[in-house]
Amino acid sequence: MRDVLLAYGIFAMYYVLTINTIYLGIILFSMKKIFKIMKESFYSKYDTLSGSKHVPPISILVPAYNEELTIKENVRSLLALHYPKYEVIVVNDGSGDKTLDVMIDEFELTYHPPTMIQNTIATEKVRGVYYNPEFPNLYLVDKENGGKADSLNAGINLSHYPLISSIDADSLLEKDALIRIARKYMENPDEYVAIGGNVRIANGCRIKNGMVEKVNLPKKMWPMFQTVEYLKAFLGGRIGWSEINGLIIVSGAFGVFKKDYVVKVGGYRGGYPGEDMNIILKLHRYMLDNKLPYKIDFCPDAVCWTQAPDSYKILSSQRKRWGRGNLKNMIEEGRFMFMRPKYKVMGWLTIPYNIIFETLSPYFRITGLLALIGYSLLDMSGWTIMAVFMTINVLFGTLLGLGSLLLEEMAFQRYPKFRQYFKMIGYTVLMFFGYRQLGILWRFLGHIDFFKKNNSWGTMTRTSWNEDEEDQAA
Repeated sequence: MRDVLLAYGIFAMYYVLTINTIYLGIILFSMKKIFKIMKESFYSKYDTLSGSKHVPPISILVPAYNEELTIKENVRSLLALHYPKYEVIVVNDGSGDKTLDVMIDEFELTYHPPTMIQNTIATEKVRGVYYNPEFPNLYLVDKENGGKADSLNAGINLSHYPLISSIDADSLLEKDALIRIARKYMENPDEYVAIGGNVRIANGCRIKNGMVEKVNLPKKMWPMFQTVEYLKAFLGGRIGWSEINGLIIVSGAFGVFKKDYVVKVGGYRGGYPGEDMNIILKLHRYMLDNKLPYKIDFCPDAVCWTQAPDSYKILSSQRKRWGRGNLKNMIEEGRFMFMRPKYKVMGWLTIPYNIIFETLSPYFRITGLLALIGYSLLDMSGWTIMAVFMTINVLFGTLLGLGSLLLEEMAFQRYPKFRQYFKMIGYTVLMFFGYRQLGILWRFLGHIDFFKKNNSWGTMTRTSWNEDEEDQAA
């Protein structure tokens, strides 16, 4: 037993060193690319592009299920975008609340039979399409419940333009978000098949007429943890992964895709969460199988603000769902690319990294805890050495988190008050003392749900965008 525990301890040491080395490499790639992004943002004339006839038209797809509290602000923000030609297609996925009624009343929409819907991708039954000529670029599709992926496919069937954008109904786009992504497509329209936008936490911000009027940090603990977590994932992670064309996910909250390729891979796959990762894996695989030049990129200055879970129950439900979706995607898509030379960066780095350090992470962490107990029982602990190793690990992880905050301050500066950065630094350190461990637990419970064939969406409750102002008024 001692030999087994000793071997495991050596393995654990190399495991931690490897994952931290990869994290460091990715954030260095992010640092390298951020200077290019800053230069492009400084010299790009987005105002002139917003009136150009050469900007490609986009169909914005908004899947909506029980979104009566946020849908008005979401659609208002989309209708106010600085973009020359686009359409907004809201898909009501059999909501049990007043989502459909809110949309009809707010925009005075009238019913039309679903004859304009093409059957390009099979979906649940569409009950009708609502439209008002006074809002010529707004459509509302009402269909039977089939899940988020099914709703996106229904939106694709109605869409009229070559680019599609998926937007969550609890999210708000900045006015120039689409034009910033469109600029990337215009630079290399033949190779870009998908581009993800930057997702930020809107909790605590002041929202007016569907726009973020004032940026503030969340007041509650759970959204605050997610704020620094998103900064690390998007700025410290996705910028670097996109630099080597190894991006494994374009967030469902905001992404833009070439419609033709989405249709060629069969559209979004329903039946389980993780449709945003699944579509990217299928696009990578299709392009590499057919030896087509392509790029899946990330645009950090195209910003989408989203409403984060603000309670333990809702957050744990979301993360268990993400863990379930990640495991299923690795089993059904990732395994075909794992360590296969023809899949290049995806096969040799992205998929192995995701399987070893993301999907299997709960099992290594849990067995690590059991190993610590074994060391203690067999008097093998060497607590001083272990404490030093754990301290170095926490400090290194904190340093990487601070690197993401540095990227934020260098390039974007969305948080105007300097004390807000001190608050984010504090939460970056606190993440290692409970929140990270909960994340491992939630992912493990998500895997249990997967093996129990639990495909439910889980608990998700929306609040009004202006909840703080409403509370003050009350």
